[in-house]
Amino acid sequence: METIPTSALAWGPVLAILGAFLAVFLGGLGSSMGIRTAGQKGAGVLAEKPDLFGSILVLTILPGSQGIYGLLVAIIILLQAGMLGGGEALNVTVGAGIAFLLAGLIMGISGLSSALLQAKVVASSIGAVAKESSISGKAIILSAMIETYAIFGMLIAIFVAIAANLA
Repeated sequence: METIPTSALAWGPVLAILGAFLAVFLGGLGSSMGIRTAGQKGAGVLAEKPDLFGSILVLTILPGSQGIYGLLVAIIILLQAGMLGGGEALNVTVGAGIAFLLAGLIMGISGLSSALLQAKVVASSIGAVAKESSISGKAIILSAMIETYAIFGMLIAIFVAIAANLA
């Protein structure tokens, strides 16, 4: 079997796929770890106050959105790179591939970090709701504040992915 020299590889598409992977993987990792943290706290509270299930469920799923943002950015990267929708994926330049990789990193890191930090606020909010159920709306708002930074990361990642084809 003949090997392909690394100089002959199409690095642009490889970098684009790596960027899409990082957006999904890191965003999903942060979301799953965040939901785990919130779910552990929520399960403990539900053992004593099962009537709080609705409020605790809403709080627990909040760190899950970063994984969705990562998936969205990955789809946009793959669309912009021509890998979905019948484009010319092998025509992705190395420069565009680097931009796609950067977009994936921006989303992945912002998704991972914001989900983990949001889970800490959610866990505290679940504890507060366990003590006073009437504050569940306020607890949700406090927990959602960190999400703003994942949204900022997603927007910048989308802009970078779109700009990759303009260079």
